[in-house]
Amino acid sequence: MVLTSVLTKEANGQNKELNTDFQKMDMDALVKSASRVIAPLWPIATFAARHPWMGLEKQSFEQVARWLKNTRNVDIYPSASMIQSAKDRGEIDEDFLELGLQRWLSSHSINIPREMAERFCRASLKLDPLPTNLLSSPELNTLVEGLSVLNPDRKFSMKPLSLYVKNQNSERLVNTLDHHMIKWCKFYLDDSQAGWTMPNREKGFYRAWKQLISHDPALSKGQRKLLKDWPEETHVALTKALTALEIPESQIPNYLEGHLLSLPGWAGMMLWRSQQSSLERSLLTEYLAVRISMEWALLKPYLPLSNQQSHKDISVASLLASWIHWGSLTTEEWSQMSTIEQNEYLTFAYRFDETVRRKLWLEAWEQTYTEQLSEKINSKQSVKNDKETLAQLAFCIDVRSEPFRRKLEKEGPFETIGIAGFFGLPIATSELGCTHSHSSLPVILKPQHKIEESTGESELKQYQQRKQVANSLSYTFKRMKQNVFASLLLPEISGPWLSLQMVARSFVPRRANGAIRNLREAWLRKPDTKLSLQHVHDTKADIPVGFSEEEKVNYARQALSMMGLTKNFAPLVVICGHGSQSTNNPYAAALDCGACGGAAGGFNARVLAVLCNLHEVRESLYTEGIEIPEDTVFVAAEHKTTVDDLHWLYVPKLSQSAQEAFDRINAVLPKVSHDANRERLSHLPNFHSHFKNPKTEAHRFAEDWSEIRPEWGLARNAAFIIGQRDLTEDCNLEGRAFLHSYDWRQDHDGDLLANIIAGPGTVAQWINLQYYASTVAPHYYGSGNKATQTVTASLGVMQGNASDLLTGFPWQSVMKSDNEVYHSPLRLLVVIQAPREYVERLLNNDPTFSQKVENGWIRLATVNQEGNWENW
Repeated sequence: MVLTSVLTKEANGQNKELNTDFQKMDMDALVKSASRVIAPLWPIATFAARHPWMGLEKQSFEQVARWLKNTRNVDIYPSASMIQSAKDRGEIDEDFLELGLQRWLSSHSINIPREMAERFCRASLKLDPLPTNLLSSPELNTLVEGLSVLNPDRKFSMKPLSLYVKNQNSERLVNTLDHHMIKWCKFYLDDSQAGWTMPNREKGFYRAWKQLISHDPALSKGQRKLLKDWPEETHVALTKALTALEIPESQIPNYLEGHLLSLPGWAGMMLWRSQQSSLERSLLTEYLAVRISMEWALLKPYLPLSNQQSHKDISVASLLASWIHWGSLTTEEWSQMSTIEQNEYLTFAYRFDETVRRKLWLEAWEQTYTEQLSEKINSKQSVKNDKETLAQLAFCIDVRSEPFRRKLEKEGPFETIGIAGFFGLPIATSELGCTHSHSSLPVILKPQHKIEESTGESELKQYQQRKQVANSLSYTFKRMKQNVFASLLLPEISGPWLSLQMVARSFVPRRANGAIRNLREAWLRKPDTKLSLQHVHDTKADIPVGFSEEEKVNYARQALSMMGLTKNFAPLVVICGHGSQSTNNPYAAALDCGACGGAAGGFNARVLAVLCNLHEVRESLYTEGIEIPEDTVFVAAEHKTTVDDLHWLYVPKLSQSAQEAFDRINAVLPKVSHDANRERLSHLPNFHSHFKNPKTEAHRFAEDWSEIRPEWGLARNAAFIIGQRDLTEDCNLEGRAFLHSYDWRQDHDGDLLANIIAGPGTVAQWINLQYYASTVAPHYYGSGNKATQTVTASLGVMQGNASDLLTGFPWQSVMKSDNEVYHSPLRLLVVIQAPREYVERLLNNDPTFSQKVENGWIRLATVNQEGNWENW
């Protein structure tokens, strides 16, 4: 193996600068394989939902749960208190728990009486802990004397050696190592907030660190000297560190994984950066080279270490105590058993461990929700309205759209449609006056076109001048804060204004923030704009500006087909993007689109509406069988989820029938907004029902800079329903379901369903599992208390000034209080309205989706053409 030859040459001092392409490829491959245990982390300003176990789906959910428990002591099944609360709320039917138990017993060979096994299991499923006095009793110790320790066959997994060593202050060296790595990661990754950038940063993380490490006062003189003479090349340094620590070749992948899991946030940011640019493609390898090199320097006085085991032997005493406590086994009965019988009882208790117990509870919780959802859908009393549909409104599949759609449909002959909120447009948007563009599509995709806003030359010049003045004030303030001498004068200059602003925002937040926003908008006076939809040939641009004529038709056809809107057009079709509104909120982007990196959907909605109004596009669609009536007009709007309001973005000249529909919508919108806000706000713990105007209160939540919970976001999401609106119309889905329109009768080859699963379905799963992880393991996968977070380097948040870069949602996004969970941690239920053969074809053609279902990462149910529900 290449690694062996490298180690030998390094040990003999024959080639300290060895750096062959083959060696690089080998080490990069090891790092890439290890990176499966973490997930990319986007900067918080472009927050995107991340499935923390996306690289582990080849294993079952239970296998990953056990691995995390063994390697990091992280539980990813709901805790006993969460389960008990859910049971108290009526969210778990214990009949499903019993069914799950019987399935588990039937699937395992049991060499003890079935009656004894069932009694033990039912008692242990109460999830009460074993009494401490029983575990420490002399009688129990006497019973287990002479019994061999149960040491089941487990895979060996080597943990970082620094985990086992403590310094003179009794602090584990891994904590010291983490502290150093946090510091260096902040130095390197901060390219926008710091007043001074890291020297030699352009040479890469490892080389920049290597140039500075010999001057780090946080290290001892001896440690600095050791690292000063360290190899200049990343791959050589990493190889040398692993050699010096005497890590067996077979354990190197596990060892790298352990180090990535020590700070999964900073490592995840490095992974994301490595995927964005070819210049940083080896950044994760550099991160590990820095980390393990520093680990060696910290550990050198303690080397060599004795072999460290990654698992503990199972305590026979705890297994026997579980039989005494839960199985009602007496000491006399135990003493009368043969050694073989005793081993069978202990083995059964070991197999039916806490992980299995909580797994059964989770599955019962999920099955209860599935049953309640199927009953709700099957028992709905839909009253067909004979009146002609006045308007069709396409909303994002986001779960927050469901209550608003439901309220709107009650107020008139309106049809609502669900589609991914970027509307199938792979674009980057450049707003008026901006020199840069930002992606406006799910982060799992790359933009293929750039769409720019434009206006008249004189209007643009004046607007840019006004915008430059506003931005210059902010820029100057920031530079003064970072300048040593100017910062001394800054409080004298800005103090009165900032104090007045603070008082106003604290005591009259809605008025203050509204006034500041209105003042800025009045100053900027953004003119009317046009969109650059026509293709522009630019060899210097990374992606083309605008669309070709064929692309315009393709994107319009694709969007209409995904919506199932290819016939029976209403006079008015509203394309509704969605966004949010909040103040002083690091997680503001998370309240926009959970898939699109914080990009709101209004721009995309406007682009699609304009495309569908183009005469040449309609003519081409007509030749393909999609006939859009002449009096049908497409308009664009944006649903503000924090205040449940609809803002019009693009309204061209309307036909008479379209104008009637537009007026009708405007007439009912105040009531729709009122009712949607009242329903949504009633779930917030600090909302007082005596407020007469929910809309006013919603705006207060959005404008108050001290408000830690402006809205719940996508908390309590549980299902992704793919089907016609008739399936769920008039159902109160409680804002828990992603709703994607789909008509299997228009999808003969199954391509539409496959695209929905591969795109929106994947995004919905990522969102679901990020909320899940932030709930069940908030200290590892969440981000702690919002009130004590520190925004760092424009990248993300930490707790205090030196923690991991936190990856998930804060407690306030998933918890109703310190002791009460709001989000129900259920794995996503995908419901497909289609004949069985459609779903079988999907599973056969999409091995990734089939793997998710088989390994328990999502759950699957179908509703066939007869309306029958089937769980898979």
